[in-house]
Amino acid sequence: MKRALTFGLTILFAPLISISQDNDSPEPGFSASTFKGLEMREIGPAMMSGRISDIVIHPEDPSTWYVAVGSGGIWKTDNGGTTWTTIFDDEDSYSIGCITLDPKNPDTIWVGTGENVSGRHVAYGSGIYRSRDSGQTWENMGLVDSEHIGMIRIDPRDSNVIYVASQGPLWSAGGERGLYKSIDGGASWNKVLGDGLGDSEIDDQYTGVSEVHLDPRNPDIIYAVSWQKYRNVAVLMDGGPGSGLHKSEDGGQTWRELTEGLPSDDMGKVGFAISPQDPDIVYATVELAHRKGGFYRSENGGESWEKRNDYISGGTGPHYYQEIFADPHHFDTVYQMDVRLHVTRNGGKLFETMRSETKHVDHHALAFHPTDPDYLLVGNDGGVYESLDQGVTWRYMANMPISQFYKVTVDYDEPFYNIYGGTQDNSTLGGPSRTNNNVGIRNSDWNLILGADGHQPFADPTNPNIVYANWQEGNLTRYDRATGESVYIRPQPLQGEVEERYNWDAPILISPHDPETLYFGSFRIWKSEDRGDSWQTISADLTRSQDRLQKPLMGRRWSFDSNWDLSAMSKFNTITSLSESPVVEGLLYVGTDDGLIHVSEDGGTNWRSAESLPGVPPSYFVNDIKADLHDPDTVYVVVDDHKSGDFSPYVLKSGNRGRSWRSIASNLPDRHVLWRIVQDHVNPDLLFLGTEFGVFFTVNSGGRWTKLSGGVPNIAFRDLVIQQRESDLVGATFGRSFYVLDDYSPLRYVDEAMLQSGSVLFPVRHTYWYVPRRPHSCATPGCVDSQGDAYYVAPNPPFGAVFTYYLAEERRSLADQRRQEEKDATGDNADVDFPSWDRIGEEERENAPAIVFTVTDSSGNIVRHIEAKATAGFQRVSWNLRYPVVDPWVPESERGGGFGRPAGVLVAPGTYRVTMHERIDGELNDLDQQQTFEVVSIREPTLPGSSQQERVAFSQQVNEMRRAVNGTLSAIDEIQTELAAIRESLGNSTASLDLYAQANRISQRLSMTRDRLAGNRTQGSFSVDQTTPITARLSHASYNPNTTAYGPTDTQRSSLSIAREVYADISRNLTELIDVEYETLKDAVEAASVPWTPGRGILTPN
Repeated sequence: MKRALTFGLTILFAPLISISQDNDSPEPGFSASTFKGLEMREIGPAMMSGRISDIVIHPEDPSTWYVAVGSGGIWKTDNGGTTWTTIFDDEDSYSIGCITLDPKNPDTIWVGTGENVSGRHVAYGSGIYRSRDSGQTWENMGLVDSEHIGMIRIDPRDSNVIYVASQGPLWSAGGERGLYKSIDGGASWNKVLGDGLGDSEIDDQYTGVSEVHLDPRNPDIIYAVSWQKYRNVAVLMDGGPGSGLHKSEDGGQTWRELTEGLPSDDMGKVGFAISPQDPDIVYATVELAHRKGGFYRSENGGESWEKRNDYISGGTGPHYYQEIFADPHHFDTVYQMDVRLHVTRNGGKLFETMRSETKHVDHHALAFHPTDPDYLLVGNDGGVYESLDQGVTWRYMANMPISQFYKVTVDYDEPFYNIYGGTQDNSTLGGPSRTNNNVGIRNSDWNLILGADGHQPFADPTNPNIVYANWQEGNLTRYDRATGESVYIRPQPLQGEVEERYNWDAPILISPHDPETLYFGSFRIWKSEDRGDSWQTISADLTRSQDRLQKPLMGRRWSFDSNWDLSAMSKFNTITSLSESPVVEGLLYVGTDDGLIHVSEDGGTNWRSAESLPGVPPSYFVNDIKADLHDPDTVYVVVDDHKSGDFSPYVLKSGNRGRSWRSIASNLPDRHVLWRIVQDHVNPDLLFLGTEFGVFFTVNSGGRWTKLSGGVPNIAFRDLVIQQRESDLVGATFGRSFYVLDDYSPLRYVDEAMLQSGSVLFPVRHTYWYVPRRPHSCATPGCVDSQGDAYYVAPNPPFGAVFTYYLAEERRSLADQRRQEEKDATGDNADVDFPSWDRIGEEERENAPAIVFTVTDSSGNIVRHIEAKATAGFQRVSWNLRYPVVDPWVPESERGGGFGRPAGVLVAPGTYRVTMHERIDGELNDLDQQQTFEVVSIREPTLPGSSQQERVAFSQQVNEMRRAVNGTLSAIDEIQTELAAIRESLGNSTASLDLYAQANRISQRLSMTRDRLAGNRTQGSFSVDQTTPITARLSHASYNPNTTAYGPTDTQRSSLSIAREVYADISRNLTELIDVEYETLKDAVEAASVPWTPGRGILTPN
């Protein structure tokens, strides 16, 4: 029997303890800010997105949408999905449950963190947030222990009155769960519903509120949905006595449960909606045990109910869907979220399945246009879809890289490797780490290699055409990239044996000693020596082999007719992790989901259980186990117990093959579940961790961890892998697709002493030399040309050589030094003296500090100077493998771009050296840092052309001619401006007008000379045939150096020869005209006391 509903707990807002590791700091040392310049590169894909939990359309501007990504933050568009901005990347949670706009001020946004689904993969939140500037800034408003928030509603009469439906923790009891109300804008919260809903206090510990709805006529009438549930690693109990529908008519002060006509059995997930046309009509979809239940309708505000249909959401289970939305434009039309979108147009009597051929499945969110009755905006596991015709056709937003990747692998294809990953509900995808074009990585560069939920793939390190991939529960395949074929190679039990028990994400391992040898885990270990064509077991059951249905849940055991949901649940007592020592063949490590680690030192003939892990709960889940790459006796294990409500970081190391363990979690932040550990193949002390909130590294085997925060949001990295040839760290995020840290090798050299030193230039990775392809007509990196602003492109690494450097201290300008001193003094409340005018003058005259890199070839010739930031910490700058541009200087505002953007000569492959200097107030100081590096060709032309040395020599000759000709043209144009000024100024003087005629003659001769150099502009505008000008000859000789490295043709050599001959004649005549006749004119003008004009220098009184 349910107990009385009495409430009154008030919670004052307390700031959340940040999960960020440290604040930005200019001080040298192991802080996130020091390494922020090592930026990760987001590479997509966006061809298949990820789960959407909520969508809100701005009521006054329907082209502005806010999209809550279940595990990818908040995305905003102000142009109907053409472009997006992420607005929640730096907060303490990436998992979003709901978004609500203040009805009185839609620029105020309320966000509940912690997605409110019950999936095995769901993340946890950190409370409720508010933005008062359309998402530019955020503040945490409390309820930090809620973990999962389902809905927020704001009283349309008073913005200070807010209701929060907090479901509370999924994996444990307690927390801040129930319906909370604030009457002071979120400064404090009062729990108004949640205690006494179940049959016992234990029931209440697992009962939260998933939805809250306000009657649009009278917001004091409130409906709330309570939901009792609990999930652990083994099972989901998706209901209980605490679940139900509740109503208050006094703003939440008192409540009563709505029961008449509703099922008396324990309910599971309940979806609720109010009819916008007639708020007395309300709807509910109710889950019962055995996937029964149905759709209910009430005509009296929930006082009594009529069952209209047996339909409930199915698929993964009602717990994953079951939300309903009443159409504001069509009475009795209700949409129900399900695998496929369902709709009733008669209040639930009939449901129809909406068209889904061009749309992803598994729906969770729906938004309506304020005025267009045919408009639908839908969110599902595949992203965001828009329909203008009530779901007949759909537009997919293919520019949101929010895929939820479980695992990642890389191959060793050349010249650029490929990345493969298994996703939540979006298949297994593969694509390039970079492309050889100037645009970047497009959606079309990615391919699907296996459907369903993708899980751990493994690319053969010796053959890039072989990739192993599996969908949920061990359905293993071998993919042939050359043919696109997949062979099903899942091991099969022998006759009479029980069916294999696989984890949802079953582990696959290619032996580091033989690429034909595979290991695969169910509840035992399978081995294949022929790439999966045949299998044999090499272990018995390595799990605890328990009966998960008999384990206590929420304080008791439950009957067959309870709200079990196991159909889309991972099996329990399964193997989750495999590793073989690359040093000792046959030294195998195995981890399970039920707190066991086993070791075999003889290839699986014999197994022993590893010792217990100190400080770790016995029910741990082995997320990763890795044999050391260098030492035969060392092994690492990453475990977690978050499915018992423990979010602590657990990573341990053994130096004796698992016989004893010690924690190396050291300074890792609390509340950071750990997922993956990888070790550098060069420096054994350099380790990386993928965690629930980012990537951490250590240079001393776990003695201290530092977060890598450059270029990446606060997001879960569920997997990491190192591409050893390139020294790239590749990360699979659960909600923001893939990230790559290109060339992490500088971290091998980091220690405390290095960070305290003045400056360091790190070794330069081998640099690929080629001519980037141009798939569009534009030439600038990342350009999309005429494809539109919605066209998604992820960046390549910078083309050319990348220089990584470190500065212990920023090189500050005099002005910045003064401002810092004044800021420090202000902090101590001291007087700040106004600087002297001499000091201000020094600051105004000072040249800004910079770091300057000088590249030289193998003969010591200077090839390029490159300026870089003088900021403290790690920084990167790139050289595009080209000599300087020789075009005349013009103001930056006049410099062109795109196709016609000038480019220097592409260097030849070979050996180069880079040296590092600092420039302080114009003076260059050698920092005694230099590195030699190789520029390696990957170009494979059909026709060989000339040698690259010949091409460079010829191109430099052409460029020297271009420098002279274009400089001459600029000089002529400048002198013409000066002559025009002289002619005009002569009218304001008493000088002889003969000077005017002299200036005019010089100007006319310059014009004729210019025509010989560049052609007559007027005739050119009429397409009149002219004598071929020199610029045309040079343009032919150097045809767009961005697009070819073929070298000169005979015709191009001839063009250069003609240009030289003609220019030699022109330059002789110009020298006489400018250096003699024009100078004579300027002397005469000055002697006649004509007012100053450009080009005449300093004047002296006559």
